[in-house]
Amino acid sequence: MSETLDEIIANFELLDDWDDRYRYLIELGRALAPLPEEAHSEANKVRGCASQVWLDTGYEGGPGPATRLIFRGDSDAHIVRGLVALAIAIHSGKTAEEILATDAFAIYERLGLAAHLTPQRSNGVRSMLDRIRADAGKALA
Repeated sequence: MSETLDEIIANFELLDDWDDRYRYLIELGRALAPLPEEAHSEANKVRGCASQVWLDTGYEGGPGPATRLIFRGDSDAHIVRGLVALAIAIHSGKTAEEILATDAFAIYERLGLAAHLTPQRSNGVRSMLDRIRADAGKALA
């Protein structure tokens, strides 16, 4: 995915219509690099999502506070894949400490996504963000 978080936020703010925002979210998901088949494993599956979601976590420069986490992800649902892409844009390449200091759900709220997602999808987003935070916590241990 080539768009930065700042670019994604700016693009969302340009779109007034929610149909356009959903289309943009789907495009973000389509821009994700394909997740290798072996990464579609039970170990990478995010629990608590209505759709199937996989997050593959890689670590660079660790162990310890300087460890950078690299995320790859996928989903079997188009909009959810876009939500995965947003989570990756927020967190991938950041240190474990930066990830733990980030209120990612506040970004979803700022973009208006929290108010426009079904309760099931919102719970899925929280599960995905919890998983990312747990992986960051493991990197610090």
